[in-house]
Amino acid sequence: MKKLLLASAATALLAGAASAEDVKLGILIGFTGPIESLTGHMANAAELAMSEANASGKVANGMVFVPVRADSTCGDAAAGTAAAERLVTAEGIKGMVGGDCSGVTGAVLQNVARPNGIVMISPSATSPALTAAEDDGLFFRTAPSDAREGEVMADILMEKGVKSIALTYTNNDYGKGLAEAIAGAFTAKGGVVTINVPHEDGKADYSAEVAALAAAGGDLLVVAGYLDQGGKGIIQNSLDTGAFTTFGLPGGMVGDNLPLAIGPALDGSYGQVAQSDSPGAAVLTEMGKTAAATFDATSPYSMESYDAAALLMLAIQAAGSSDPKVYKDKVLDVANAPGEKILPGEIGKALELIAQGVDIDYDGASGVELIGPGEAAGRYKQFEVKGGKFETVTFR
Repeated sequence: MKKLLLASAATALLAGAASAEDVKLGILIGFTGPIESLTGHMANAAELAMSEANASGKVANGMVFVPVRADSTCGDAAAGTAAAERLVTAEGIKGMVGGDCSGVTGAVLQNVARPNGIVMISPSATSPALTAAEDDGLFFRTAPSDAREGEVMADILMEKGVKSIALTYTNNDYGKGLAEAIAGAFTAKGGVVTINVPHEDGKADYSAEVAALAAAGGDLLVVAGYLDQGGKGIIQNSLDTGAFTTFGLPGGMVGDNLPLAIGPALDGSYGQVAQSDSPGAAVLTEMGKTAAATFDATSPYSMESYDAAALLMLAIQAAGSSDPKVYKDKVLDVANAPGEKILPGEIGKALELIAQGVDIDYDGASGVELIGPGEAAGRYKQFEVKGGKFETVTFR
């Protein structure tokens, strides 16, 4: 049935006499804010996928995909919503890679995407609350839910012999959801959470927060925050005061800027981040080194950004339309089996197969498999900080 649907859509598209169309796709991520050191890589990865599709000459009806960047700020839901509104009303986008941080993403989904019928594929919004969000079939994500990350972190902590943790989280939807997942999974395995408290981003001084964490104690401090803002401040103050010397680092704390900012004292800390060891991961890593706008595909959520852009374009091709209300129903079709596996660098091949009515199964860089309401099943890279770098231990 899937094959017949793809074939009929492609045939209808190719039979039409429509003129070439510029199809604008928004890239709504935090170019400023608490993860700004990551978003250049993310945007370049998404734009590489679009360039790849355009260069192939295989997009039906001569459509050309045009990226349009907008700053979600990651932390300011009102600013992110306004940026998304501009993408829709002023730029006329037909789909969106983003948002990035969970609170902004949820606000954009409810206030912009649903009212305007815009498809969103987030590469990095991981709050478990988004799983159950009303979305009219418009919202997907290529990064796994933090419900899964909580289980992974609890397993790692147990394997390290950790019996108790102090836990602090950035005071937003992402931080709350992740902290709940970590605390729930860790206690279910017999661990003790001595304290579980929020911190605000953007403060100059975190001594009061660290004092409360130190008073509660624990074998180590888990910081479910952001590497460019509050999480970094919590770690630096902990080290300065001797409150904690080892830290558990979930995905929002992972990026080259953190060990650069903290220095050798971060060595020995460990954690996990959503990332795949799929065959496509190595392919995109090499592609990123030679792209016109180079990027590090191993930087968090870069693989997921490439994949988000690819899924948007392949769904448009499969539907024979850039109308989000039409192509939204094709995202799961192109993302999942059955079909011919598609890796990075093969977007042109995928477009051609779709036009021929052949099933594809887009595996991409992150090993894409969308489950439930359209979110990634997900793999995680376990790491330890050594010599100022995040060194891979294994994948889970």
